[in-house]
Amino acid sequence: VQLQASGGGLVQAGGSLRLSCAVHVRSFSDYTLGWYRQVPGKEREFVGSINWTGLSAYYADSVKGRFTISRDNAKNALYLQMDNLKPDDSAVYYCAADTVYTKTRGGEPQYWGQGTQVTVSS
Repeated sequence: VQLQASGGGLVQAGGSLRLSCAVHVRSFSDYTLGWYRQVPGKEREFVGSINWTGLSAYYADSVKGRFTISRDNAKNALYLQMDNLKPDDSAVYYCAADTVYTKTRGGEPQYWGQGTQVTVSS
């Protein structure tokens, strides 16, 4: 399983960004997916996750109501729409995959992408 995140960049506070994650795997719909983020010197933080069908999503309290996670099983793709961004959202964002939903809901997913930098200026 290979994951490749993209879409990061520099945005002003209050702005929006959409992250994408291309997942190279034979049976994409067998995997639950998640987004995590990390600031240098701090522990990695769970952001959100989505189940196999895309009908159930789960978010960290810090992003609930501002971020939306989605997936396209026809395109083997995961997305994170980030609205009303805050400087505290600045981090490297990682996409992750696991067949077990609890692993991507704040646990330790088996597969990780390389990360994409998001910087929110005040």
